[in-house]
Amino acid sequence: MNSFLPLTHEAIKRFMLSHLPPYSLRKRLKPATAVLVAALLLSSSSCTQDKEAHSASLPATTEKYELPAKATDGTATASADTLAPQSPTVASTPAAAPEAPTVYPGPEPLPGAILPHKRILAYYGNPLSKRMGILGEYPVEEMLNRLDEEVANWTKADSLTPVQPALHAIVVTAQGHPGRGDKYRLRMTDKMIEDVLEMARQRDAIVFLDVQVGRSTLPEELPRLTQFLKLPNVHLGIDAEFAMKEGEVPGKKIGSFDAEDINYATGLLADITKEYNLPPKLLIVHRFTQRMIQNYQDIKLRPEVQVVMHMDGWGPPALKKDTYRRFIAKEPVQFTGFKVFYKNDTRNNSRLMTPEEILKLNPKPLYIQYQ
Repeated sequence: MNSFLPLTHEAIKRFMLSHLPPYSLRKRLKPATAVLVAALLLSSSSCTQDKEAHSASLPATTEKYELPAKATDGTATASADTLAPQSPTVASTPAAAPEAPTVYPGPEPLPGAILPHKRILAYYGNPLSKRMGILGEYPVEEMLNRLDEEVANWTKADSLTPVQPALHAIVVTAQGHPGRGDKYRLRMTDKMIEDVLEMARQRDAIVFLDVQVGRSTLPEELPRLTQFLKLPNVHLGIDAEFAMKEGEVPGKKIGSFDAEDINYATGLLADITKEYNLPPKLLIVHRFTQRMIQNYQDIKLRPEVQVVMHMDGWGPPALKKDTYRRFIAKEPVQFTGFKVFYKNDTRNNSRLMTPEEILKLNPKPLYIQYQ
């Protein structure tokens, strides 16, 4: 077992309730011409997002999968890894067609793949903290009932795409202090993860385990989660905001992942799917600034893993749409995600974006997260 983990589930719960800062609650988007600021409840300080600097696009050989007009199960035989594309494409269709079929980068989905046949609707947070997201903000039954309501809203907005409910739990949380091992991260207990799995079973939901590495690394943090990732309904999320590569303190500066980091994660997930004969895994990659993801064009797309680049910033609708366009749609990898903040998106007399508004984004997000 890991020597840095608190001895008991109750000990970590007491720590969470009294000390753990709600990192992801205060990420703030700024206009395109300004410095982006992410205000975090972390040691009473705020972190400043880098000014965006668009890098030159590099050519990459890509493979693409076109979603059929009518949803069918994929039966792919593709085996070679491909590289992420540089722009989304839409197949040409007759003028009378209401909407052109979307072409998704990468190999055709293997049997059992969730995307693009469904849209995932996830509740995000940590069950030990009321301040990190809706997953822990309400009693379990009330939280699940609210999830049901959002699933119904999205089903109404897009009746042609089935909605897959999900719980997205932060299982490694970045910290503002070194802690044991000087890693600036806190690992949750197996008991907490098991509790989330039990919640998910009540709604036939899938589960995402989210990792904020701090000064640790993905190779240090992910292998210990294999016992859960080998389950067919458990997937992975990695948060670049809290990946501190140069000795910074989480919350003082926005972190980053390189394509090499993401390729490590997809490689691990691919190995797990092959070893345990599982359907494809999902990898959610958080992003809301230019520098958070480096060398996106070198991200490998593997048949066993579906990659979602997830817009993880808050603000008024116009700003969120602009961030999605600049950092997700403009630098695509495979599939896309979009986050809605129940509280932060309504600050300064703003409002939540509706499912109908989000569905007008191009490409349409297939992973929707509520915090």
